Amino acid sequence: MLLMPYEEQLKKKQKYVKKLLGCFAKVQPVKGMEHPWHYRNKAISTFAEIQGRQLISGIYASGSHYVLPVDTCFLHHPALDEAIKAVRKAARECRYRAYDEDKKTGLIRHVLVRHSLKTDELLVVLVTSEKVLPGAKDFVKRVRQKCPKITTIVQNINPRSTSAVLGFSERVLYGRGFIEDCLGGVDFRISASSFYQVNPVQTEVLYKTAIEMAALDGTQSVLDAYCGVGTIGLVAAGHAKSVIGIERNGQAVKCAVENAKINGIQNVRFVNADASDAIQRMAARGECVDVVFMDPPRAGSTPQFLAAVNLMAPKKLVYISCNPETQKRDLEILRKMGWKVRRIQPVDMFPHTDHVETVVLLERKS
Repeated sequence: MLLMPYEEQLKKKQKYVKKLLGCFAKVQPVKGMEHPWHYRNKAISTFAEIQGRQLISGIYASGSHYVLPVDTCFLHHPALDEAIKAVRKAARECRYRAYDEDKKTGLIRHVLVRHSLKTDELLVVLVTSEKVLPGAKDFVKRVRQKCPKITTIVQNINPRSTSAVLGFSERVLYGRGFIEDCLGGVDFRISASSFYQVNPVQTEVLYKTAIEMAALDGTQSVLDAYCGVGTIGLVAAGHAKSVIGIERNGQAVKCAVENAKINGIQNVRFVNADASDAIQRMAARGECVDVVFMDPPRAGSTPQFLAAVNLMAPKKLVYISCNPETQKRDLEILRKMGWKVRRIQPVDMFPHTDHVETVVLLERKS
């Protein structure tokens, strides 16, 4: 896909979505990017050693844990590569050893970097196998000298034998421990483990499309299922009467509440619960909403959740998906429940990859 002209990529993705979802309704032309390079605001680089003790960092070769050195990536915002280079040079100067998965030796495992398009600031997360980072102050000083855009540095401790990048414990070495970015006029705090869309430009397009499909005019009550840190719910709050966000990850809910406070948004509340269970309880109490937004993980939704939404009987259901194949399965279930697909809009969130997101509007059959 990377070597294919961008217009051809869009045609291929359009054909893919049409083949999968065209049986439900007409598929609108995919919304691509005007500038489809350097769009990622997050990067992870893994440390390794070659030729004895020469420290490198990069990505795993496909199907292996062999690290290929990477200096630049055309999908990263250039500031990400600058930050990774600064960390790698500082780590060499501090004589840090790369963690060896087989021998269980060494200290530094990965560096995760996040960039704010709004402020041009950078968050650096150094992932280590141990709590003690020798010469931490010197390391921070060296990193900051090499890349002043880095405004906060966090050490994340991950001693586990796992493919997961981040561990459960962390400490702030420099700065506030987070940066801030803006989506749809709403400010969001981004920390080491926060979920945040990696393509902020196309996320604006995605959310605008979803809100337009819902035809929000300030009078509707909205339910944001699988709400995460509240991104789409908080953006939609300015167009709705009220918003309820449901998320089973407790840490994400805390972030969502904090994001609402930061922006002074008072017509939204967040519930820490399983979405299916919460919606069933709401329906049993006679509660209802006008619009449901759902943005499930790649595995899609569940029959239990779809049945719960059907029980609540909203006027509109807006289904955002990062996997049209599981979305097709869910749309077939909804169709049997009496829902009709009114519009299908693909959005190219990840140019030069095979992925495509789809926003689908459903309404009850009259």
